[in-house]
Amino acid sequence: MKTHKERKTKRAKAKTCLFASVSQTVFIKIMTLKTPKEIWDYLKEEYKGDERIRSMQVMNLLREFELQRMKEDETIKTYADKLLGIANKVRLLGTQFSDSRIVEKLLVTVPERYEASIASLENTKDLSKITLPEVLHALHAQKQRRLMREERTIDGICLAKGFGKKYQHKPCPHCKKDNHSPKNCWWRPDAKCE
Repeated sequence: MKTHKERKTKRAKAKTCLFASVSQTVFIKIMTLKTPKEIWDYLKEEYKGDERIRSMQVMNLLREFELQRMKEDETIKTYADKLLGIANKVRLLGTQFSDSRIVEKLLVTVPERYEASIASLENTKDLSKITLPEVLHALHAQKQRRLMREERTIDGICLAKGFGKKYQHKPCPHCKKDNHSPKNCWWRPDAKCE
């Protein structure tokens, strides 16, 4: 009696898990099935497909992976996420797909602006053993450094020419100069010598 009750509880839990893990449209298709085994067999038949269809899907995904190139306006994270998404779809279809393949793809297809980071990685690490997070961190760090350098250069140019944030004022009403704000003018009537 106890064993029967435990089996019944296990079946109910299994059905609940299967129902909870599918979308509403799939749930409608499987809700009339009685046992977890029937539900599982239906899902397996419906979504696994035959070997020929899966191999075609894998070939299409691999072709899509090989054709990927990072666009100039694309971030490293976006591009890596796109590659990982394709790789995970291939893995879900039962085909091996190593992270090292994604690393190789990243190193070969990123724009020229990342060459310094790639050269640094080649000189300091064994590229056959480097992990995907290491590559992503190195490329992201270079991007951050480049942005900081560009920011400093732009600020330096603007400040040198008098167009920086510090000097974007209207001419002072007291002395008619535009390199300071009126509250800091020495010629204002309420200025006091301290």
